[in-house]
Amino acid sequence: MILVTGATGNIGRALVEELRACGAGPLRGLTRDPARASFPEGVEPVVGDLADAASLGPALDGVRSLFLVPGMGSGSDAAVVDAARRAGVEHVVLVSSITVQTHPHLGPAAQHLVTEQLVKDGGTAWTVLRPTQFASNALWWAAAIRGHQPVRLPYADTGLPTIHPADIASVARAALVEARHRGRTYTLTGPERVTARQQVAAIAGALGREVPVAAVSREEAHRDMAPYLGDEVADAVLDVTGGDVNEELLRVHDTVERVTGFPARPFHRWAEENAAAFR
Repeated sequence: MILVTGATGNIGRALVEELRACGAGPLRGLTRDPARASFPEGVEPVVGDLADAASLGPALDGVRSLFLVPGMGSGSDAAVVDAARRAGVEHVVLVSSITVQTHPHLGPAAQHLVTEQLVKDGGTAWTVLRPTQFASNALWWAAAIRGHQPVRLPYADTGLPTIHPADIASVARAALVEARHRGRTYTLTGPERVTARQQVAAIAGALGREVPVAAVSREEAHRDMAPYLGDEVADAVLDVTGGDVNEELLRVHDTVERVTGFPARPFHRWAEENAAAFR
């Protein structure tokens, strides 16, 4: 039995589909509200909340492999890992972040590293995935684009090897079903660097219309982001999207292709697949 947390999210939805397609066996998707969750036929929706490890007992019953998107900042990661161990989970595939190796001094990166260590010390086999910036982060611009407003960009021409969430899912699927990935830490990127300006252009191409860009200062961008993310996370995001980049953050890795046998998907493919969100 495999349990997928974050099963309705950008990675989890794609992972559930891949696991079903490859015949991975019994599969559960964790959700706080089964009535609103939509899973493929044969996927069992189970109720649970990562912020409340005590709620996970029935979801973890009989589970041997766990795909874990941690509840960053909830303070419950240790309890979740312990609950998995006590339930007899044999293998945890954890979504962490590339910032653990590129920006370990940042608060969110430090929290990711703590969670990695919890999993490694938790008494189960483990695989750690460290993806870079998600292509789906472009959804932050959806309201502006739908409203025909300029997309406000503080670092419009900094190129990062942005990754399609489905590629993270593909690597996670391999890690869950192939024992050779146990005890491995994988850095995951897209196939090439793409700037924020190029991302907007790809979305515009998918929509068939122009989408204007407005260059803004870091201070302006922080004011836009802080009400939703908080000051610390907003600063961290601004650092890793242009304010404090380094060679390791900019490096393109071929891990997706090495693990899955297929090249990583370019950003324009994500834009074409998700154009409806911007209309």
